[in-house]
Amino acid sequence: MRSGVPTVMAIASAGGHLVQLCRLMPAWEGCDVVVITTSESYRKEVDAAAVSCGLPLPRFGVVTEANRWQKLRLIRTAIDVAVVLMRHRPDVLITTGAAPGYIALRLAAMAGIRTVWLDSMANAETLSLSGEMAGRHADLWLTQWHHLARPEGPEYRGSVL
Repeated sequence: MRSGVPTVMAIASAGGHLVQLCRLMPAWEGCDVVVITTSESYRKEVDAAAVSCGLPLPRFGVVTEANRWQKLRLIRTAIDVAVVLMRHRPDVLITTGAAPGYIALRLAAMAGIRTVWLDSMANAETLSLSGEMAGRHADLWLTQWHHLARPEGPEYRGSVL
């Protein structure tokens, strides 16, 4: 926590995962926000989302994109994520996935950082694989579909779209 202001790190793969995450920005008013994604090309969209909410521009960073079939890239992603976690030292990490978000959640949990997993809106029939794996490690595990909520998690508290 920098000078009494909590730091929120929002991390997601580029595209729909990041768009959904940016829809949560109003909830981070008064926080120091760091947005991490997998493509520099999304910086303008992230900044525009903050401005539309009347928030200051968040810090922005990029990590390597990877998926479960790209084992060497997953290692690079894990290194990138570890570096941004050490650099920014967030109080809370929130993610909508996918692989970079899962890796970030696991590393953050091991470091004692509070974590939130919000499964992507795209997973309407079943939870995502990364969401299923992340759930038991997240402090707060959420789904955006009421019918996917279960007593053992994830919880449903609404959707961001």
